[in-house]
Amino acid sequence: MGTDYGRDVTFGVFASPDAGADSLQDLWAQLSAAENGGLEFVGIQDHPYQRRYLDTWSLMATVLARTERLRVFPDVANLPLRSPAIIAKSAASLDVLSGGRFELGLGAGAFWEAVVAMGGERRAPREAADALIEAVEVIRLLWSDRRSVRFEGEHYRLAGVKPGPAPVHDMGIWLGVYGPRLLRALGRIADGWVPSSGYADPSKLPDMQARIDAGAAEAGRDPASIRRVYNVMGTITDGASTGFLQGPPEQWVEQVVELVLERGMDTFVFGPERDPVVQVERFAAEVAPAVRAEVLRARG
Repeated sequence: MGTDYGRDVTFGVFASPDAGADSLQDLWAQLSAAENGGLEFVGIQDHPYQRRYLDTWSLMATVLARTERLRVFPDVANLPLRSPAIIAKSAASLDVLSGGRFELGLGAGAFWEAVVAMGGERRAPREAADALIEAVEVIRLLWSDRRSVRFEGEHYRLAGVKPGPAPVHDMGIWLGVYGPRLLRALGRIADGWVPSSGYADPSKLPDMQARIDAGAAEAGRDPASIRRVYNVMGTITDGASTGFLQGPPEQWVEQVVELVLERGMDTFVFGPERDPVVQVERFAAEVAPAVRAEVLRARG
């Protein structure tokens, strides 16, 4: 028996922060296609050590300024190279500036050689997990309405900081995590989960969802309050299927509907493997509306 948390189904585009002139033209065209096509989100990866990439936070501010409706999030923010106190300030600022269109995706870190090369700290898996859990607490404290906050952790500390500004909407903290311990922690402390299909294929999702739900139960939380965001890579074609999310729109609709009704995902952030502008247009026109309609019909 599958799991459907009954949440509204939403869609977005997974954008590359590539600095090339052609890539930027493509990006603005993709975002226009997403906004005009009724998609809700744009997720932008955060790899500061990648020389071809723009700084993700500068780009997100520009995307928010150039759009009117799209909601933006880092997919996911690189914690080892950014202090959680500054992440909290930046995220809240972008939310204020955009009128509530920012969400915070956060990751424990990866590509440690590159992180270290840029002056970051190498963390073993357990240390990286501990730091991420602490960071969520630090960020929440700095979004609180307390006059002053203190925190003393293994990795981070606050020594009487005055919080502010606060986000202008109830901003989510979504974690891009995969391991058992962090999935359970996510269920206890976070608002969303952001895996990618390349790292967590559909067959792995039920066990991972169960760990999140167990963590939610421990904290007395409703599992359906946690958004489940899936970064999906693939190509919409006019030919026969050549694999998962590689085929015609009907196949995409069938497979995405199954991800909602059987695997518990509710938000799909599409990373086209080629022809990004045309692919986003097709995703918005031929996939998203049909998935919404089919899910509504199936839920009765």
